[in-house]
Amino acid sequence: MSGGIDSSVVAYLLKEQGHEVMGVTMSLWKDSIVPSSKPVRDACFSPMEAQDIEKTKEICRILGIQHTVLDISDLYESTVIRNFREEYLSGRTPNPCIWCNQKIKFGALVDYAREAGIEFDKFATGHYARIEHENGRYCLKRGKDPVKDQSYFLYRLSQKQLSDTLFPLGGMLKKEVRAIDEKLGLHPQGQSESQDFYSGSYADLLDVEPKSGDIVDLEGNVLGKHNGIWNYTIGQRKGLGVSAPRPLYVLSLDVPNNRVVVGYEENTVNTTVRASKINWVSVEGLDKPIQACAKIRSTGTPVACKVYMDRMDRLCAEFEVPVKAATCGQSLVVYDNDTVLAGGIIESVD
Repeated sequence: MSGGIDSSVVAYLLKEQGHEVMGVTMSLWKDSIVPSSKPVRDACFSPMEAQDIEKTKEICRILGIQHTVLDISDLYESTVIRNFREEYLSGRTPNPCIWCNQKIKFGALVDYAREAGIEFDKFATGHYARIEHENGRYCLKRGKDPVKDQSYFLYRLSQKQLSDTLFPLGGMLKKEVRAIDEKLGLHPQGQSESQDFYSGSYADLLDVEPKSGDIVDLEGNVLGKHNGIWNYTIGQRKGLGVSAPRPLYVLSLDVPNNRVVVGYEENTVNTTVRASKINWVSVEGLDKPIQACAKIRSTGTPVACKVYMDRMDRLCAEFEVPVKAATCGQSLVVYDNDTVLAGGIIESVD
């Protein structure tokens, strides 16, 4: 329980349905991870955690449910933060929320709770997604609210994790959830909510010294300088510090040569995306090509494509309409209408 609107309404709804409910909050923050200045915006990983926990305790008191805090900060650092650092420094762009959901929120948190002596039958969160049981398998589906749908972030959950989980908000619209919260008076009306992983600059978490290098075009011509390739992401347009007759975009990060490669918008499109570290969600595998839809990032809607396994056992998507700036380290998630079929970590694009 984060103490935000969604998790608070979930606790209320489950209690109203007659369930015995307990709020459990993860403690993730460690001052030692951020070596210098501390950011002040709220986020999942934030120095404001202590204040958030106090707010959550108060909400649980109002709802009349027990509240427990479990310290998972060491494991979070060794699992999520370490992966984040390794991926960024290798020129890839990870999605820490996906890693956290699989390893921490739906993994370690559940295990830690049971080890702490907390007895429970189901684990519920405020994610906007749905779980249905079909053909002997637990299926992950998009949430009813297309704007808030979070199925992309959950594609790495196992069958066991899905079987133990409830998503009470999956069939609701965000405006309906807000209306319940406002009626209960748990949060100020119109309160904004942060969905950020970290509240400051990502460079804070990398703990590396600036490393100057070249910004080059596709022909290798030097256009400018950078202070660390980890400050750039594929598809980035703003903040390049390079003048050109047309807007430039980051196309790739050349780690061995410490270069940021840039080009024009037409150079950012991709037709084929390949992913490894596959998690089969609502199906057990794929023995022949299928027509489906896929997302290459959390925002936007799934795009029509042909999906198949290549000779290297990678999940491949060939898009009917080219997608823009597919990024290694992000996730390719495949859908059949509202159902998440599978997903994997993007490793190459064309």
